[in-house]
Amino acid sequence: MALRFAAMGYHAFVLRYSTFMGGTFGFPDFQKEMEVNENCMHPTPMREIGKAILTIREHAEEWLVDVDKIAICGFSAGAHNCAMYSVYWDKPIIHEYFNGKPEMFKPAATILGYTLSDYLFMRSIPKSPIDQQLFEVSNLAFTGSKEPDEETLKEVSPVLHVSESTPPMFLWATSEDTLVPAQHTLRMAHALADKKIPYEVHIYEKGPHGLSLSAQATAQAKSQIYQDAARWIVEAEAWLEKRLALDLPELTQFELMEKDNKW
Repeated sequence: MALRFAAMGYHAFVLRYSTFMGGTFGFPDFQKEMEVNENCMHPTPMREIGKAILTIREHAEEWLVDVDKIAICGFSAGAHNCAMYSVYWDKPIIHEYFNGKPEMFKPAATILGYTLSDYLFMRSIPKSPIDQQLFEVSNLAFTGSKEPDEETLKEVSPVLHVSESTPPMFLWATSEDTLVPAQHTLRMAHALADKKIPYEVHIYEKGPHGLSLSAQATAQAKSQIYQDAARWIVEAEAWLEKRLALDLPELTQFELMEKDNKW
């Protein structure tokens, strides 16, 4: 994914934020009692986005970064983390923790792929036994409890905290996603619309959860390739060009040729 954004001409940074499994693949043994890992619990993951942005700002001149045009992008749990940061970046839980001014943490735009945005909704939808187990262990990993209380679920539901300071968002998901239903994306779009935050949303008909680019570059099998869903990255590129456009002069072709001494 980083290479795809780099191919567009953007600097691409990959954040390896703290997770329960420590970055390893697979799932924990559902039959064994899980121990709470405080290193990956809320609010650590979104604070690590803030730390990453501070690091980029610190090296902005060296790395040739426009600090006013830093966008964040995530998928699934990573999208939830980006959504959380997008609604909390200017709150004390971020800037006071780092003892910095809120504007130091501001993202210019956010891209969310098949995001989880509403834990209250997620709790209420019917689930298969395996999905219910996954939801419970995810809750434990993120909040420290398999059944978090109402207040905690509201706190970690970014859709409930969208405000006038939330950055513009590009949202996409698939209607066939059963793990994180598309309603999460639609709920986020609705919350953005209520606050008049610019957004663009795409719900593709076909495709399961976790498609990434939905192309051969990221697929592990043909079942992860859907041409319609693969259009999201092209749409996102066009959207980013509107949000992060370069300040280019208005020159005619004649003026350009004269400027380049090609006349």
